Amino acid sequence: MKLHWSPRSPFVRKVMVLAHEIGLANRLELVRSFVAMTQPNEALMQDNPLSRIPTLITDDGLALYESTLICEYLDSLHGGAKMISADPKLRWPALRWHALGEGMTEILVLWRNEIMRPEAQRSAPIANGFERKIGKALDLLEREADQLARAPFGIGQIGVAIALSYMDFRFVDRAWRNGHPKLAAWFETVHARPSFQATLPVDE
Repeated sequence: MKLHWSPRSPFVRKVMVLAHEIGLANRLELVRSFVAMTQPNEALMQDNPLSRIPTLITDDGLALYESTLICEYLDSLHGGAKMISADPKLRWPALRWHALGEGMTEILVLWRNEIMRPEAQRSAPIANGFERKIGKALDLLEREADQLARAPFGIGQIGVAIALSYMDFRFVDRAWRNGHPKLAAWFETVHARPSFQATLPVDE
């Protein structure tokens, strides 16, 4: 399988973490693919007209475009414990956490884009709105940290941990751990997992 990949994309990292967890990382041929809002990648667009990563090309030649879809596909290829449980009692809480983490990551990417704009073009109300939403999400996760720790490790924990890790990568001055001790302790155990250590983001 071929994966259009970047070492700094949190959405690519989610796929790679899951692939490591289920033992399929070595089946992925990683293709370094640069993407930018203003510069569509012509080579990538041969596989994904949206010029977005991650994009997976299966062994059958099918192009899968979005990180959650790719995770679900990879999870179907192994016989071990599933990262996306079919048991409704586990599935819906896990997908809810995943949706929260995914939404946080999307907001963080937009927030970073906003603060990277020339100062005269930045919108303080937009940035403040992003900051408030992330703060509320962190407060909710602090209340649910014990549940995250007790639940079987899977897509929900991966989604949340990817968002927190992206904050460490791109928002080092935000000190999200302040006021969220349970969430911080949970994150440290998750981030120590081999799958996370093997996929640390880098700027290159």
